[in-house]
Amino acid sequence: EISSLSEKDILVLRLDLTDRSSHEAATNSVLKHFGKIDILVNNGGRSQRSLFVDTNLDVYSAIIELNYLGTISLTKHVLNHMVQRKKGKIVTVSSVMGIMGAPLATGYCASKHALQGFFNSLRTELTDYPEISIIQICPGPVQSQIIQNVFTENLAKSIENSGDQSHKMPTDRCARLTLVSVANDVKEAWISDQPYLAVCYLWQYAPTWAWRLMNRMGRRRIQNFKSGLVSVQCVPL
Repeated sequence: EISSLSEKDILVLRLDLTDRSSHEAATNSVLKHFGKIDILVNNGGRSQRSLFVDTNLDVYSAIIELNYLGTISLTKHVLNHMVQRKKGKIVTVSSVMGIMGAPLATGYCASKHALQGFFNSLRTELTDYPEISIIQICPGPVQSQIIQNVFTENLAKSIENSGDQSHKMPTDRCARLTLVSVANDVKEAWISDQPYLAVCYLWQYAPTWAWRLMNRMGRRRIQNFKSGLVSVQCVPL
């Protein structure tokens, strides 16, 4: 309503990140419609709420397949096009969990750490393409439906209590700050309200203190989780 977009400027394709065999065809469909891809925003994934000792290994396999392998598969096909053009932006919505650790989310944290390591390394491989930007967005708690779809200790079980989301950053503010980061080619943006943002800085610059804090928080959080009292997203995602 507020733009000059027409029907030909919009194309919606169904995409399953876990179906990696379909990613090349999806990329080609976009290129056929628009002729180019300026920006890829990787924003697919699921979180987790379960203790490692109780969690089946196939849950970890599913998390890595979706959050990590699905993302880099799509990136690979789009990047081939951007390398040919010598221009583009690859934006990946990671998480503050990609730079810290937290209880009840071992698999999720691992997948986001993997994305951080992958894209930081990929950036160093693209030094001959200065107009291709690798941008990582690391949100903290944001109001979304990610809670209703978290992995638990087995693939067939869903979360029972999604908890209160009123304390989290509104979705539109997170989206706006993401756009600002992308427009300014910020390599890594931490997008979060306090006190979560302060924990990020503590983890980055004073890890010993961060470990002590998270150990204290973690013990209480696990106790609450076991008793069914914990909101499923009290720590940054």
